[in-house]
Amino acid sequence: MPCYRCGARQTDPDRGQSPWRRGVRRDRQVLVCPQCQVAHDWMGDLDQCPRCGSVHLVRRLGEVECRDCGTVVPPSGAPDEPGGPRPADGVLAGAVPGEQARGGQAPGLAEEVALALERVLGPKAVRR
Repeated sequence: MPCYRCGARQTDPDRGQSPWRRGVRRDRQVLVCPQCQVAHDWMGDLDQCPRCGSVHLVRRLGEVECRDCGTVVPPSGAPDEPGGPRPADGVLAGAVPGEQARGGQAPGLAEEVALALERVLGPKAVRR
């Protein structure tokens, strides 16, 4: 999943905890890269817990849970409900601009996956 602000894709950290942060924005799980955490007021863009006001939310199985107070908000229902996600003309809600041209995939992702498989499995095991 790319950063919701700049579209950068997350890479695994060398050791320890990832510097990327996650949250919920417009009822969708999002990631925030380290550069956007420094350059922008990213916490102001995130949804807040209706009970305690925290932005430490996680979305799982359609529900949003507050990591601070434990409040669970059930799914919002149909996309046409007020405040619900509204996909426009086949574009996924919350998608990074420019991604829809390749079916929701970030540019170059298929090539990166093929190169990674080639490194792990060897060049003869991967068909392009």
